[in-house]
Amino acid sequence: MPIYEYECRGCGKRFSVLVLKSGSAVETRCPTCGGADLERLMSRFAMAQSEERRMEKLADPSSFSGLDENDPASVARWAKKMGREMGDGAGQGFDEMVDQAVGGETSREDGSAGDEDL
Repeated sequence: MPIYEYECRGCGKRFSVLVLKSGSAVETRCPTCGGADLERLMSRFAMAQSEERRMEKLADPSSFSGLDENDPASVARWAKKMGREMGDGAGQGFDEMVDQAVGGETSREDGSAGDEDL
């Protein structure tokens, strides 16, 4: 069952559609504005990693680049990055706990604010 991603040309909203039958025609509308002028996007894919591989990635010295232990926001960004690498192992609400620990919301690595899925 493929999942297709679209961007509405009307309002710019990006969204995903689960297709229950592969090869069947997909007629969908934007969930935000109801528009039908959609562009199908190339999706990223995920590859499952073993627990051992994830731990090796976490131990890689390059994962510490940009970390300033004297800057709480830098430490928070690093902790969130490590939490994403761990997947479910970090537990639900991990990002929020990190934010509370440093006293507020931190910015993402790309410089934008917010903590939605990266």
